[in-house]
Amino acid sequence: MAFAGDDQPRAVIVISSHVVRGTVGNRAMVFALETLGFPVWAVPTVTLPWHPGHGPATRIVPPAKEFAALTKDLQGARWLGEVAAVISGYLADAGQAETVAALVAAVKKKNPAALYLCDPVIGDQGGLYVPEDVAAAQRDRLLPIADIATPNRYELEWLTGVKLETPDAVADAALDAGPPTMLVTSSPSFMSGGTGNILISADTALMAEHRVIKNPPNGPGDLTGALFLARLLDGQDLQSALQSTTESVFEILARTSKRGADELTLETDAQSLSHPMAMVQTRFLTYPGGGRRA
Repeated sequence: MAFAGDDQPRAVIVISSHVVRGTVGNRAMVFALETLGFPVWAVPTVTLPWHPGHGPATRIVPPAKEFAALTKDLQGARWLGEVAAVISGYLADAGQAETVAALVAAVKKKNPAALYLCDPVIGDQGGLYVPEDVAAAQRDRLLPIADIATPNRYELEWLTGVKLETPDAVADAALDAGPPTMLVTSSPSFMSGGTGNILISADTALMAEHRVIKNPPNGPGDLTGALFLARLLDGQDLQSALQSTTESVFEILARTSKRGADELTLETDAQSLSHPMAMVQTRFLTYPGGGRRA
């Protein structure tokens, strides 16, 4: 699954929301990937002045015909062989899912080793914050073609229709969700006052956990997906990628919270993307009746 070496494709197509102020969606993912040395092709699914969590905001959604035409141009671009991966996040319209799927197919036709990471940005502990048809499009069109998916716990609950109150429940749901590799964020933790990321694949079942950061800014899910993908493209194995990704995101969240900032301070904490100093605990998970997966 991983790439390594200077002769390999390095570009990543990032498809998600764009905000003028803030560090969420494309703003978080593009910064992280470019800081780590990956050229980025950024495709906005919607443009907003700031994250809607800060208050009502104007939404500029590209008309479906124009959005499809732009991605069609990318499918035929003479540079398509440069692309090592595609990552998609927030969709503003259900029809965008089919357009994203077509672009993924074109990339994989040109480069069969390319990865597709789907971050189904559809909700949080308050429930869905996108229309149900958008959530269904992520579930029915994009998750089945993804190599990797990075839902949060609450998104996985909606996708599977199962309440997930323990790490084992999250792991079992991830096994049934479809993509061969699942990284579930905001999972319940074995650690008191903690939270974790659970990674499930055909031969890996791990949790990386740390203490909860109170009132965190928006964007850690976007950042997690981008960093995890970057680690894999740089040749890290799944366990190393999980640990280093979790350490980077935890460190940036902790530093941002200490400053009292309302957005991730990536520009100040860029060093944390590549060389985090924070330590997180990683443990293997055990499934009922299945023994330890490692």
